[in-house]
Amino acid sequence: MSISDKDILFLGDSVREAARAEIMPRFRNLGTADVSEKTSAIDLVTEADVLAEHRITAALKERFPAALVVGEEAYDADRSVVPALADAELAFVVDPVDGTFNFAAGLPVFGTMLAVTVRGETVAGIIHDPVLGDTVTAIKGAGAFLTRQDGQSSRLKVAEPAALSQMVGGISWGHMDDPDRSRICSNLAKIRMTFAFNCSAYEYWMVASGKLHFIGHAKLMPWDHLAGVLAHQEAGGHTAKFDATPYRPGETTGGIISAPDRDSWQLIRREIIGI
Repeated sequence: MSISDKDILFLGDSVREAARAEIMPRFRNLGTADVSEKTSAIDLVTEADVLAEHRITAALKERFPAALVVGEEAYDADRSVVPALADAELAFVVDPVDGTFNFAAGLPVFGTMLAVTVRGETVAGIIHDPVLGDTVTAIKGAGAFLTRQDGQSSRLKVAEPAALSQMVGGISWGHMDDPDRSRICSNLAKIRMTFAFNCSAYEYWMVASGKLHFIGHAKLMPWDHLAGVLAHQEAGGHTAKFDATPYRPGETTGGIISAPDRDSWQLIRREIIGI
C-alpha cells in the first residue's frame, strides 16, 4: 500500500478543514460543559477534540474505507487499535487537538497531528497549527517542509550539534515518577535554557525546525509522536527510545529522545536522562 501526492494533499486539507470548522470557532469560546477531565485535572477533553476527530475520521473512512483509523478520543472505546498499528496494512493516527490543556486555557499553543503508517512504518506525518494556519508535512525519504498560510514553503533542518551547556531543549517529565522525575529536573540545569510547551505538536515543530536542540518524553502514545518523530528524522535528526532502539508504531512504553545527531542523543541520554 502506498500513499500518493494527491493523498497527502487530501490529508492536509482534511486537517485544515477540521481546524477551521471545529477547533478555531471554539477557541476561547468554551463553556464549562464543553470541557471535561479524562484522567486528571490536567488531562482534558473538549468539544473541539471530539468533533474535530469525528470530522477527520469521517473524511479518512470515506477515502480509505479499509484503513485502520486510530483517534486519541476514540481510543478508550477500543484499546486494541494501538497494538494493531504494528501490522496494519494502512493506518491513520489522529490527535485532533494536541495540547488540550493549553487550548482549554485559551493559550494558543496547540496543534492537530496526523500520521500515516504502512505495515508498521510511519510514511507520512502532518502537524497543523490552527491559530497561524501553518503546516509541517513530512514524507518518508522526501524531507520535512513547513508551509505557511500564505503558501510559502521551506525545508526543515534540525539544529547543529552543540555543547551541552549551550543546548536549548526540554524533557516532558510530567508523566514520570520519582526518582526519575527529580533527577531529570535537576539535570536540566546543565543546559542553557529549558522549555515546557505541554504540547507535542509544538515540541516536534520546534525541534524539527532547529529552534530546540532536543526534546524527550516518557509517555509514548502514538498520536503524540508518530508524525513528529518522522518530521524530526526527515529534518536530519536522530530519534530513539531510551534503550537506543527505534520507536515504532504500536509501542507505548520506553521513553524517547529526539536530538540533532546520534552523539547528541547519547549525550542527552547520559547527562540529562541519567541512564
